[in-house]
Amino acid sequence: MSQNIQSAESLVNSKVEEPKLVSNLRGIKNKLMVMSGKGGVGKSTVSANLAAALARRGKRVGLLDSDIHGPSIPTMFGIADKRPEVGEKGILPVQVADNLKVMSIGLLLDDPDSPVVWRGPAKMGAIKQFLEEVDWGVLDYLIIDLPPGTGDEPLSIVQLLGKVDGAIIVTTPQDVALTSVRKSLKFTEMLEVPLIGMVENMSGVICPHCNEEIQVFGGESVEKAAKDFNTPILATLPIEPDVSSSGDKGDVYVNDDKSIWKEKFDLIVNSVEEKFN
Repeated sequence: MSQNIQSAESLVNSKVEEPKLVSNLRGIKNKLMVMSGKGGVGKSTVSANLAAALARRGKRVGLLDSDIHGPSIPTMFGIADKRPEVGEKGILPVQVADNLKVMSIGLLLDDPDSPVVWRGPAKMGAIKQFLEEVDWGVLDYLIIDLPPGTGDEPLSIVQLLGKVDGAIIVTTPQDVALTSVRKSLKFTEMLEVPLIGMVENMSGVICPHCNEEIQVFGGESVEKAAKDFNTPILATLPIEPDVSSSGDKGDVYVNDDKSIWKEKFDLIVNSVEEKFN
């Protein structure tokens, strides 16, 4: 009898061990996804510059490149030749600055030209490892750069995290891009991910002579999608050659030049800070 009582007491007093993924991400205040309906719309450029801008404002930021087949974040930060180390609490993401750290499958490949030929379960396993075994530490923001579309990676992220604090969807003004982006908007709705807003990228070109913006694609498809899904357009970003070259040269973090693009991009950063402050 006394043995049964002791067993019951020990059962009551014992702590239920929480899942490793939950405990590993406990120090992260806000988890954000950056999505797009199709490739080539500048989603990773938005992710990288958002992470860099928040870090420059003093926030502690982690950036997870979850694009298994086409990782570009390491190149944008000039860390493609770096390799993560292993610490006491897990894999250490690569530090870009004191308050900005990055993890990507691209940091684990010996040959950057080697394709990652994985099916869904292998990709989900890698993403789980990035969330569960990477020592992210204490962060104000974990920004997750997703591959285009609504397939394995976005679904895995949402299912593994359980709660995503917000999503930003990047598109261009072309109707063909908007056809796909509406599916991303519907994805966030179906999975109950709070939508921070949309970013219209490549909305025009800044004339180098008169500094006026020239519309390239035209149309009002982005405005219609935003209205249909009751979400704001956070910014309309023009095509800016210097932004593209800074990513190619790997100096996204250090590049803080004043430009029309930068002024408009700050609207995105302001919206993120306003939502979570």
